[in-house]
This record gives sequence, C-alpha cells and structure tokens, in this order.
Amino acid sequence: MITRITGAVVRAGLVALLIATPSMLLPRIGPDAAQVTALLALFAAGLTIFEYASNYPSLVEFRDAPPFNRLRFITLFVTVFLLTMLCRGQVEESGLTIFTEAVGRVIGDAIDFPYSPVQLVLLSLPSSVSPEHVDLVRSAAGIAYLTSLISLAVFVIYIRAGGWPTRSGAFNVWVNLPTFDPTTGGDVVDRLNRDARLNITLGFLLPFVAPAMAKMAAVVFTPLAMEAPQTLIWTMAAWAFLPSSLFMRGIAMGRIASMIEQKRRRTSEAKQDDVVDTLAAA
Repeated sequence: MITRITGAVVRAGLVALLIATPSMLLPRIGPDAAQVTALLALFAAGLTIFEYASNYPSLVEFRDAPPFNRLRFITLFVTVFLLTMLCRGQVEESGLTIFTEAVGRVIGDAIDFPYSPVQLVLLSLPSSVSPEHVDLVRSAAGIAYLTSLISLAVFVIYIRAGGWPTRSGAFNVWVNLPTFDPTTGGDVVDRLNRDARLNITLGFLLPFVAPAMAKMAAVVFTPLAMEAPQTLIWTMAAWAFLPSSLFMRGIAMGRIASMIEQKRRRTSEAKQDDVVDTLAAA
C-alpha cells in the first residue's frame, strides 16, 4: 500500500509539473494566468492521486500495463517542453531555444506539403496574422507532429520486440480497461477489434479534421490565431497528442484481442487433444 501511494504521489507531481511547465519557463506570465495554471495543476494532481492510489480502477486505462501511459506522458511532456522553448525563443534567445527553432523550421518546412496536416493548420489561421507568426505555427506544428509520430513508432516497436503487455505479468482486462465491460455487447474479441479500428481511424482523421472544423467555426466565432504563447503550446500539443494517443489505444486493443483469440485457440486445441487421447485410450 505504501508503494502504491508513493507511486501515486510521484505521478501526481509529474502531472502537475507538466501543466505548470509553460508558466514556469515562459517570461512575462501574468498573475492571473499563473493562478489558473496552479489551480489546474492541483486539480490534475489530485485526480492522479485518487486514480493510482485506489485499489480499483475508474478512468485511466492500461494502469497496470507499462509503458503505455508512461510513453504517452513522456510524449506530451516532451512536446510541451519543446513548444515552450520555441515560444520562449521569441522573447529570450538561448542555445536551446535557437536549436529548437532551427529544428522546428526544418521539420515544419519538410511536412508542409499540399493537404498535409501542417498545411491545414496554417490554412485555418486568420488572414490577419503576420508571416512571422505563420512561421512560428509551422515550426510548432512540425515539432508536435514529429514527436507524436516518434512515440507511436516506439510503441509499435515495443509491442513487436518487447511482448507487451504480457512481459510485465498477466494482463487483467478489468483493471486495465475499466470502461470496457466484457460481459455485454457480443463477443469480446469482435468488440475489441471494432474499437481498435474505430480508434485508429479517428487517430488518422483527427489531424486533418480538426483544422477544417476550426476553419468552419471561424465563420461564426472569432478565428483562433494562437498568438498567445500558452494557447499555441496547448493547442498544438493537443492537436498532435490526441491522434497519437488514439492510435496507440487502437493498436493496444487490437493486440489484446489477438491475445484473447490466441488463448482461445490454444484452449480449443488442448481440449481436442484430450478428447483424442481419451478415445485412443478407450
């Protein structure tokens, strides 16, 4: 119990650090923004402690199937940190900010081709923004999108080479999928495969659909220019992280469905062998 509570506190501290990173590293942050950030960090930390200190699952999926959530957290943290350094470089330059800006410019230019997600993000910006801000958004989108693709590749490699999730022990569906009820809705394997395909499809379409929806919403609401640093950081981080997270969830659920199907096949073959041995003995 002490180990579980200690782990929950450590995770809560890391989540709070993630949320507070832009406010701590960006210059010229007002007191109101700092207070709101502190409130959100405390709320997220409390929710994390409640989830991981409890014996019973509630919302967080794959709680006992590392490194699924760890990889997602690292991806989001790295994305937020790099975008914060990119925005900080617009005010205070340093070696790290210059390097981040240079890498972001190269990646953004490479991914900014016709009908790419990065170009759709740029097209969703209002026409009144300056060319310098367009370049900044392009660099931010390139960094965020590349980070999400790298995390997705790492997860796929870990599944293939590391035998996830059985390498860390027996996989408990109830603990790791608390929102999934295996007793309703037909065959478990079919439902898992259906959910996997749905998540992968959404993960693929979301980077393209989100900018288009923002452009359509600009007809009624004020267009999102992302000129405020924190707005740019969290918008770009969410735009890249959510599709990657959906992709990872779909791949994970497909993997679990495959494991269940293989176990059923082995059980069926074992029963057939027992029947054959029984008939042969008779």
